[in-house]
Amino acid sequence: MADENINQGGGAAGSSAQSKLESSKTHARRAAEDLKSAASSMAEDYRDKATQAWDEAKVRVRTLQEDGEEYVRENPMRAVFTALGIGFVLGLIFRR
Repeated sequence: MADENINQGGGAAGSSAQSKLESSKTHARRAAEDLKSAASSMAEDYRDKATQAWDEAKVRVRTLQEDGEEYVRENPMRAVFTALGIGFVLGLIFRR
């Protein structure tokens, strides 16, 4: 009779432990899925921001290039002397 009580009690405890284990597994899976979706969402946000920054940088570079070309066309002598002066200074710096 004592053995039957132990087996019945152990069975109930085992069933409870099994259900807790399944519940924990389910909870862990849900948490992993939530984490995965959050990481995916963040990656998309950062990708969008990087693409936007890259596009803005390309526009700025084009604008600077156009402004530089316009300046050189309007002031050719000043542009040549400025380039010579910068080259001379860089030559002195790299010579040492």
